[in-house]
Amino acid sequence: MTYTADDRLRTPREVAVYLGRTPAPLAQLRYLGRGPQFIKTGSLVRFRRSAVELWVSMGERQRTI
Repeated sequence: MTYTADDRLRTPREVAVYLGRTPAPLAQLRYLGRGPQFIKTGSLVRFRRSAVELWVSMGERQRTI
C-alpha cells in the first residue's frame, strides 16, 4: 500500500468526526475487529486516512440485500 502526503495518523476522535459518530462506537468496532485498520503505539490508537477511506468504501452497496 502506498501512502499519500495527507496520510498522517489520525486520532480516534478525528476519525469519529469524519464518520459522523462518537469515539465509543468506533472503539467497539475496533474491539470486534470490524472497524478500519489501526496502528497502536503504546496505549495510543491511530488511523491512517487511507485505511479509513478503504474501510468506508468496502461498506458501499448498491442494494440492501
